[in-house]
Amino acid sequence: MKKLIFISLMVLFAVNSEAQQDPQFSQYMFNQMAINPGYAGSNDMICATLLNRQQWVGFSGAPSSTVFHINAAVKPFGISSGVGLFIMNDQAGFNKNLNISGSYAYRFDLGPGKLGVGINLGMYNQSLEPEWFIPDSDHHTDVNGDPLIPANSESVFVFDMGFGLFYKTDELYVGLSSTHLNEPKFKYSEGSPFLTRHYYFTAGYNFQLPNPLFEILPSIQVLSDGATSEITLNANTLYNKKFWGGVSYKVGAAVVGMLGIQLFNGIQLGYAYEFPTSDIIQGTTGSHEFMVNYCFSLGMERSPRRYKSVRFL
Repeated sequence: MKKLIFISLMVLFAVNSEAQQDPQFSQYMFNQMAINPGYAGSNDMICATLLNRQQWVGFSGAPSSTVFHINAAVKPFGISSGVGLFIMNDQAGFNKNLNISGSYAYRFDLGPGKLGVGINLGMYNQSLEPEWFIPDSDHHTDVNGDPLIPANSESVFVFDMGFGLFYKTDELYVGLSSTHLNEPKFKYSEGSPFLTRHYYFTAGYNFQLPNPLFEILPSIQVLSDGATSEITLNANTLYNKKFWGGVSYKVGAAVVGMLGIQLFNGIQLGYAYEFPTSDIIQGTTGSHEFMVNYCFSLGMERSPRRYKSVRFL
């Protein structure tokens, strides 16, 4: 019960302080579509990704997040473009979030690579389903006596939008984006919290080692909501374009280990374990994250129903 109250108070603090933290994934290199609409179509293929994160295992009501996104390169009227769909389900304590959005990116050649300029538009639902336990004592106040504590279930829908730039070459990628650009407000019966605008910077590079079987893939993600920032540094080693493993460091927060494999026909599976370095470790065994990714091209040369297998991206 204490653990559930702890998680719930964290959620309520975020709501009442008019702030909202986007769920963060350790395998962010596979989650670019969720934070940057300019990424749409950047692989010149159809790519679908499913990520599930179980955070702070051991806490009752701990955050649990699932995202699914799919994007594809298209050329309407001969214009190089990308389109995408993003769905997120996020739950922590009494708080549940659902985000569904569509993305469009205009892509054009820039130097040795392509730059995508994208925008996403969608719907964001936030709901509260409180289940308070009030001890039978004169020293405890009923939730109905405090206007800052929700006593009943509530659900609010808002319009949400984001913007992003994503540049990619054969070896390099760089992304700059913002989510909740319009900072939509949730009009509850008590108070009007809003989604705080978030800013993201991501970058990665592919270093080919002298041994052609090995590649080093360092990357970085920086997140800021204008008040606080989070920096994640990562280094993955890719073997034979099929197996990868690496370590991430979330500055001041956690150390992450990850493994992955590419199976047949471009299907990739990944797993990450996050070990917190903050005081939260006293009540949890860590966080687990699972990823499934599938990229493919429609093979038009022989048959419109045939697919080409692809390698690790």
